[in-house]
Amino acid sequence: MVCNSIFKKVSLVITSVLLLSLVGCNSANKGELEREISLVSKILNDNSSPFYANYSQYPSDLKSLPIGMFDSGTGGLTVMEQFLALDSFNNETGEEGADGIPDFDGEEFIYLADQANMPYGVYDSQGKKDFLRELILKDALFLTSAPNRTKIVVIACNTATAYGLADVEALLEMSKTGVKTIGVIDAGVDGAMSPISVEEESFAVGVLATVGTISSGGYQNSIKNYALNNGFKGDLRVVSQGGLGFAEAVDSEPDYISTTAQQVREVYRGPRYGESDGIRPELLPIYNFDYSGNALLLKKDANGSIIDIQLNSTGNYARFHLVTLLAKHREENPGVKMKSIILGCTHYPYLYDTLLTVIDELRSYQEDGENLFANSIDPDMFFVDPAVNTAKEAFKQLYAANILKGKTQGNSLEGYISIPHIDLPQSAKDSIGNLSFDFKYGRELGSNAPSVSVVPFSTENINSENLMRIQERLPLSYSLIKKNLE
Repeated sequence: MVCNSIFKKVSLVITSVLLLSLVGCNSANKGELEREISLVSKILNDNSSPFYANYSQYPSDLKSLPIGMFDSGTGGLTVMEQFLALDSFNNETGEEGADGIPDFDGEEFIYLADQANMPYGVYDSQGKKDFLRELILKDALFLTSAPNRTKIVVIACNTATAYGLADVEALLEMSKTGVKTIGVIDAGVDGAMSPISVEEESFAVGVLATVGTISSGGYQNSIKNYALNNGFKGDLRVVSQGGLGFAEAVDSEPDYISTTAQQVREVYRGPRYGESDGIRPELLPIYNFDYSGNALLLKKDANGSIIDIQLNSTGNYARFHLVTLLAKHREENPGVKMKSIILGCTHYPYLYDTLLTVIDELRSYQEDGENLFANSIDPDMFFVDPAVNTAKEAFKQLYAANILKGKTQGNSLEGYISIPHIDLPQSAKDSIGNLSFDFKYGRELGSNAPSVSVVPFSTENINSENLMRIQERLPLSYSLIKKNLE
């Protein structure tokens, strides 16, 4: 299959990129607006650009088109699974209530995993926010350009929603195609807040997401706005934890996890031992890490004291970040109960069982006869997977627009994944053939050199561990993906 040209080129030239550093605050806002309009204008109007979408030829019958979905990797398939499993509405009337028929029955899906460019959650911390915004726009372009034109663009990625939803909305609005987009953040907040009484005097909501998503403030702001708009009267605390390396470990990124490592590695970018925001020695009993095999890499001095620890399993990443979140909450908000925790990254539900186990351990954890987290975790605390509410919102939008196919014939999926471009030098790749960290986050706006290509799902580009995890955790998605792999 021919790779889409959108992904065979890299970033658009944004002529005003230096403007913001040269002008004052008011002019900076104007410059930001001009930059956004200039970027979208190139996509819409410049037929000499490799990013020109030619939306004038978009099909007028959106009902016949597939549903488009993208994420920075295969983690977004947790969102796909909820779309396939959803039965929360009457398919005929659109009213809430299960009717025994999957709500998206008969729909075709196109899914894009921008694996080569993941993790999205690191771009902002590397000073590459604008480069990330371009990647997100190109994801949307892939799903709205021939031959992959779709009727809705589902941003199945929290970081992409935080940094690119507004850009994608603006692009699609000006495209005049009628195609809408939906992200996962507001849906996740609704899931976390709607079961909580507006009369609650004081409570906390946790957000476990990528470093980039937390840095954006997307969830924090949305939670506070929800509380304000829905009449919550009590003292609301929002506690956030940037899950450094968590999503990357799920997708087997070698900078964060190595199945062959037997000792601490020089190439390791996960949480560091002894650092203020890293693995805290005094919390080791509470983390209750898995020490079996090479799940945890240790370095000790001559006296047997630990001098370094590296996380080396998805379970230990899950343990570290959830315990860190709740330890932070306990220290900063004494006596306030955590009511819900949003899993603000599509990769995290893969470790749902581990997260539940950690909560059970914390509920009963004692030091010197004291139940340490008794006043920090609500007895009915629940995790929120934003995918569920995202699927519900998408159904409502598509039903209201009368563009659901409404046929009982099962589903189909075309899955695509980005890989490093064949012309890249070996120095641009890491030990397993992915884009190296330095190359990935060292790319500049305006380059015409291709860095990735997009190809169909195959056993060559989805590693066996990820595929096994998908098979075990996402049976509906796997049944469709399997057809792509045969």
